[in-house]
Amino acid sequence: MKTWSDTRSRPPGTDPRSAGNTGTSPVRTPAQARQLVRHTLAALGPLWPSQVEDLLLVTSELVTNALRHAGGVTGFGIGIGRDRVTVSVSDASGEVPLHQHREGLRPGGYGWPIVLRLCPEVTVDTGPDGKTIHASVAVARR
Repeated sequence: MKTWSDTRSRPPGTDPRSAGNTGTSPVRTPAQARQLVRHTLAALGPLWPSQVEDLLLVTSELVTNALRHAGGVTGFGIGIGRDRVTVSVSDASGEVPLHQHREGLRPGGYGWPIVLRLCPEVTVDTGPDGKTIHASVAVARR
């Protein structure tokens, strides 16, 4: 089931930026985020190269969107499940990303549709301090 933008409010006193956070300071660039994901995935054992590339692309798009549209990354986490890896990116904006149909060859506006296309599950948690986007990619070990 693909959840296009399942928006949930956080209960008072909870902060999803601490859930699944790697314990380091928030990433500041897409390159830092990709490096962290690569390092985490290497510990999982061999994955299919296409799955790794999908996770790296999703990571880049989420971090880039936080930088361009939401004032920067305030939290970053990677969740490892039996059959999926979830990348979580927090920012200070409460605005939920919109999927808008683009006409012509105008620059920009392709990151969110890419994330939605590659991830079987995408959720957006909103709260008074911003939002966290959780994007999951299915994985199978080789």
